[in-house]
Amino acid sequence: MTWLLLSAGRGPGECQIAVRGMLGRLIDEAAARGVEAEVVDAEDGPHGLLSALVSLRGGEAEALAAAWEGTALWVCPSPIRRGWKRKNWFVGVSRLSPPPPSSGLREDDLRFETMRASGPGGQHVNKTESAVRVTHLPTGLSFTAREERSQHRNKALAVARLSAALSGLREEALRGADRERWARHDSLVRGGAPSRVFRGDRFAG
Repeated sequence: MTWLLLSAGRGPGECQIAVRGMLGRLIDEAAARGVEAEVVDAEDGPHGLLSALVSLRGGEAEALAAAWEGTALWVCPSPIRRGWKRKNWFVGVSRLSPPPPSSGLREDDLRFETMRASGPGGQHVNKTESAVRVTHLPTGLSFTAREERSQHRNKALAVARLSAALSGLREEALRGADRERWARHDSLVRGGAPSRVFRGDRFAG
């Protein structure tokens, strides 16, 4: 999966119209390539979209993202300001790192180990392996629970700690992606060879 951000940056209203039109073209092109395109988020502007964040999945997702990444150009007389001489409107298209999968835990991703609990507890602690360590194989995160006398309860407690930690990692990744996303609004480059060119109010490519 890859994320593609279309942004009007700080451009005028025509660039917002361009984002909306290009989003439609991107979704159509994804469907033609067998790529699943989902609009993760879109921010409305007074004339169109300030930005659109699209998730792409499928064998051609990376190739499609690479074909769009850069600065896309829409060539069209302004539909907002009639008679305006400027006809070139720019949209920034950049890839973002999607967050890690949700913290829903798969049994195949977990390794459990049992051990003797340490600390006070008398003979029960010394003779039974009630403590449990769980390791999340994809990330290497590991948590141990030994507070309960029951191995079953310690296992559940260790998994709960792991799930909470993975949720924290995901939330931090989401916050980082959001910061990166808004930083891209100010990085639109208007110049050089555009990655894609669209013309007219039907966004002919």
